[in-house]
Parts: sequence; C-alpha cells; structure tokens
Amino acid sequence: MTIIQRFLNADLVPRLLAILVGVPCLYVITERGGLFFLLLVNLIIVLGLSEFFQIMEAKGYRPSRWLGYSAALLVSWHAYFGGPTLTLVITGILLLIMIREVFRPQVTRALTNMSVTVLGIMYVGWLLSHFVMLRELEPTLGARLVYFGALVIWACDTMAYVVGILFGRRKLVPHISPAKTWAGALGGVLGGALAGWLCCITFLGTITPLAGALLGLACAILGQFGDLVESLLKRDAGIKDSAQLIPGHGGILDRVDSLLFTIPVVFYWFRFMVL
Repeated sequence: MTIIQRFLNADLVPRLLAILVGVPCLYVITERGGLFFLLLVNLIIVLGLSEFFQIMEAKGYRPSRWLGYSAALLVSWHAYFGGPTLTLVITGILLLIMIREVFRPQVTRALTNMSVTVLGIMYVGWLLSHFVMLRELEPTLGARLVYFGALVIWACDTMAYVVGILFGRRKLVPHISPAKTWAGALGGVLGGALAGWLCCITFLGTITPLAGALLGLACAILGQFGDLVESLLKRDAGIKDSAQLIPGHGGILDRVDSLLFTIPVVFYWFRFMVL
C-alpha cells in the first residue's frame, strides 16, 4: 500500500469535520468554566463510562451501571465543590457496590462485577475529574492549562499518525494495537515536547519553555500508554471501537483515552511544583 493510499484510507474527512465542529464548542465552554465546564465533563464521564461498561459486558461481566454513573458524577462534583467529604463518598460507594452484589440472583463473577464497577469509576470518573480540578486550579490560568494538555496530546497524536504512515515499519505492540509503530511513537513524543515548548512561548508563561517541553514530553509518553491501555481493554473484549459516537473518531473513550493519563500529570505538576 502506497503512502497516498494510506492517507485516503484513514477517514480524514469525517475526522476533520468532527474537529471543526467540536473544537469551537469545547473552547467556548472551557473559557466559560464554572458549572458549564463541570456539566461538560459530566457528560463526557457518563458517555465514557457507558462505553467502558459496554466493553466489560462484552467480556461477560455485569457491572453495576447506575451505581457507577452516580459514583463517578459524585466524584466529579466533589472535585468542583471541594470539602472534606471525599473519604465519606468513597466509603459509601464501595459499600453500596458490594451490597448490590448480594441481591443478584447469581453469585458467579461477583468479584469481577464489583471490581470492574470500581475500575470504571476510577478509570473514567476519577481521572476525568482532574479536568475539573485543573480548570478550577486558578481562575485565569485554569483554561490555559486545559488547552496545554489538549494541545500536547493533539500534537502527539497527529505527529504519531503522520510519522507512522510515512516511516512506520516496526510494530510497537502488535498484540495490542497492530497499527502503532516505533517510528510513530517517537514522532508522537517529539510532537508533544514541541507543543509543550510552543505553548510556553505563546500563551502559557507560567513555566519556562524548557519546562514546558519536558512536561509535554512526559505527557506524550503517558498519553500513548493511555491509548494502549484502552486498546488493551478493547482487544481483550474483542471489539474495535468503544462506540461510533464521533464520525471518524469512534467513541468518547477513543478520544479521551490519552487525556485520562495526561491531565492528572498536568494538574499535579502545577499544583505541587508551580502554584
């Protein structure tokens, strides 16, 4: 297959249309912040958790869906409003999930049912809640930090995609993601570092360009692991995409899998090392 054929077979038109429609909407809501941004994250949590539970159900597990949704949303609302009640929320969630299994007519897979419910809450609900904490970290800086994380991952994905098509030969982890190559992974890391550097010389002057490049590099590496983890879950369940919600992009999880691993890094970097 030639390079031109690879690009033509990559569904570029629906991908670009989804970006042209979605990015301005996300920008406006991120700039507005507050409850508008919280509700946007809540929507992403519900859709992403639904896809995660669908993957688990394809494996034959029976997660407690509504307990999972409620718990994940509670975690995100705690991330917004704060307060000393997080331990109470987590304790109540765990107790309810375990009590729920007592009332199932079948006892088989009780352990895995409880485990995948908790994993979904933490993997989707808790990690995505870092978007809220990052946006609320500082009134004027929060939005720029969200843009930093998103732009680094966009640059990583774009460079990995282009470099992989042009130069990718040796597969990275073919048993998990046959399309990914070592060349693409390296291109993604370099793209993330470059994006971090550019962000710091344009709109994010809180840290030096060198620190931005290093943070971008770390985010690009972890972001690719986030992508691989979701691919691992789908591969184990025998499905290709978590959903077909976004044309050319798959489901919500397919879009935020990298951010699940990188936004917490950006948050804790600035929370403990900068602010």
